Amino acid sequence: MAMNFLALDVGPLKPEPAPLVLAAVLFFLLFAVMAKVLLPRINKVLVERENATEGRFDEAEATRAEAARVHAEYQELLAEARHEAARLRQESVEQGTAIIAELRAEGQRQREEIIAAGHAVIDAERAVAEAELREQVGVLATELAGRVVGEPVTDFARDNGVVDRFLEELRTAEPSDVTGEKRA
Repeated sequence: MAMNFLALDVGPLKPEPAPLVLAAVLFFLLFAVMAKVLLPRINKVLVERENATEGRFDEAEATRAEAARVHAEYQELLAEARHEAARLRQESVEQGTAIIAELRAEGQRQREEIIAAGHAVIDAERAVAEAELREQVGVLATELAGRVVGEPVTDFARDNGVVDRFLEELRTAEPSDVTGEKRA
């Protein structure tokens, strides 16, 4: 049962050779036109698109590098600003310390002046009180001596300066001599 495939009448599946040759020639002609005209244009558009994409990628890389450089400059400026702020704070602390030291010294000087003025006033008042006490002690001593003796001794004490000499001896003597006690 071997059949001859070419001998069968299969209708449209068995084309005539002339239209088949014409179709093949037209196909190759169309393929050649497309290969010569259309494919280079398509390749050109694809290459341009690839170059544009790579160009934008390169631009993006350049922009990223520029951004990194600007960021580094910003960080450097920020570090310098922080350093300057720390330096200014340190200077302010030192100036504040110097001002406080000056004010303390001025306060100490004023305190010493006030104490010195107070001592001067106390010394002056002590001298006045001492003079008044000498006078009163002299009067009381002569009056008491007159009572003990039984006659007035005011003229004698005043003429001989007995009271003044006694008070001078008391002032020049050590405190232990006056009270009779010895200090350690």
